[in-house]
Amino acid sequence: MRFVFYVVFGFMLASCGTPPPEPTPPVSKASLVKVSTTNVKFDDVDRFEWTGTRPWRYPVHGIDVARFQGEIDWHTAGQSGVNFAFIKATEGGDHLDEKFRQNWSAARSAGVLRGAYHFYYFCRTAVEQANWFIRNVPRDDKALPPVLDMEWNNMSRTCRLHPSPAKVRSEMRVYLARVTEHYGKRPVIYVTPNFYKENQLWRVQGYHFWLRTVAGHPTEVYPGRPWTFWQYSSTGQVPGIEGNVDINAFAGSVVDWRNWVVGELE
Repeated sequence: MRFVFYVVFGFMLASCGTPPPEPTPPVSKASLVKVSTTNVKFDDVDRFEWTGTRPWRYPVHGIDVARFQGEIDWHTAGQSGVNFAFIKATEGGDHLDEKFRQNWSAARSAGVLRGAYHFYYFCRTAVEQANWFIRNVPRDDKALPPVLDMEWNNMSRTCRLHPSPAKVRSEMRVYLARVTEHYGKRPVIYVTPNFYKENQLWRVQGYHFWLRTVAGHPTEVYPGRPWTFWQYSSTGQVPGIEGNVDINAFAGSVVDWRNWVVGELE
């Protein structure tokens, strides 16, 4: 009998016009991308005296690392304002950075958005190199797009080839197509000023570019080239990392960053 009373009483409440609970508004994926802009603690041991647009005009900054950075405290780095990290994975067709797997896992555990990069080697084919990268870098929907690092390696003891600009661009397109097919994300292209000019990389369209220029704004050094990332120093000092590290800026606002990340992860 008590059960019947509860049921009837509940029905009476419902019939008195008690409004249903408000639906939970959908959560924007962009709002889930954590951004640190108020606690940036980077320094630079060889700071350039910028006269034009300064790197810190941009609110979103990150780093790129390899084995040379040694043991990285990723939690400390993330708390200091590192919003993203590009981590060296492979080089050529048979070299794996000895710190890649450790950095890849630790960065994710610390909540730092990360992507992997491949350093191109001109004495192996593009297909060999793409396959080597694919073999060593996990397919992770939560990772940033992979990066193709294109620059002359004049210090190489094993490869002094300087292919023609047309050959360079042709091999790049082969590599990029293979990696895009596997990961479902178009890679970002990293370049240095002399490599970009010598190989006429303004002819390569349809990709995000990450531009190195430590003594001038990208619009000055790469006229007419849209850019997404700017490597503005190789002598950065970041808490959690001993010694120098490359530091980078994203091209847009915090909202632009969130939207770009969401677009790349979908």
